[in-house]
This record gives sequence, structure tokens and C-alpha cells, in this order.
Amino acid sequence: MTNNGFTQPDGYYQQPITNTNSPSNDDRNMAMLAHVLAFFTGFIGPLIIYITKKDESPFVKENAVNVLNFQISLFIYMFVSFILAFVLIGFFLLAALGILHLIFTIMGAVAAHDGKVYKYPIAISFIS
Repeated sequence: MTNNGFTQPDGYYQQPITNTNSPSNDDRNMAMLAHVLAFFTGFIGPLIIYITKKDESPFVKENAVNVLNFQISLFIYMFVSFILAFVLIGFFLLAALGILHLIFTIMGAVAAHDGKVYKYPIAISFIS
């Protein structure tokens, strides 16, 4: 019996509430691909995905922008680390950046697959 005194007839049930704002499987896969391609192609793969999908899916666009911002930031960090390599501390920074790149790429791909937008912790926002 429900709160208003009426019961639901036998054989009927309430439809589950579906979230209409969740990204489609295609959008999730494209966003995940943007994260994974960044590890192998730098900014080229995510840039291609951004250019081709930015008008079709806000979810893919936001993920691709986050990946591009991270790749640009990573380039700057690696350039500075390379310069600092002449005083030996840069070698450690380069190694740490390589490890962080792998870890953050995996975290971004998993988040995109789950339908979430991943913001890279050390990324500077160049593109919005």
C-alpha cells in the first residue's frame, strides 16, 4: 500500500528512473580514447578527437580539452626539467613526470569510461 491509500495492481511495477544526462557509450569510448591516445601521440590524438567531436558531444569536448591542457602543461614541465637536468635535479623530475603521465592517463581513461570528466591535477588551463 502506498502513502495515499492506493495499491499498485499485481503485475505492474514502477519504471526505474534513468539519467538522461549520462553520456552514450560512443561518447565514453571517444573520451577514453582521447586520454589513451595522449600517452602515445602527445597532443595530436586528443586534438583530432577535439576537432571532430567538439560540436557533437559536450562530454567528449570537455575530456579532450582537459587532455590537451594536460599535454601542453606536461610539455612545459618537461622542458623546464630538461633545462634543470644540467644541475642533475632535472633527471629526477623527468622520471617523476613520466610516471605521473602514465598514472594520470590511466585515471583519466577509467573516469571517461565511467562517464565522468577527469581534471588532471597538475594541468594548467590554457584551453577552455
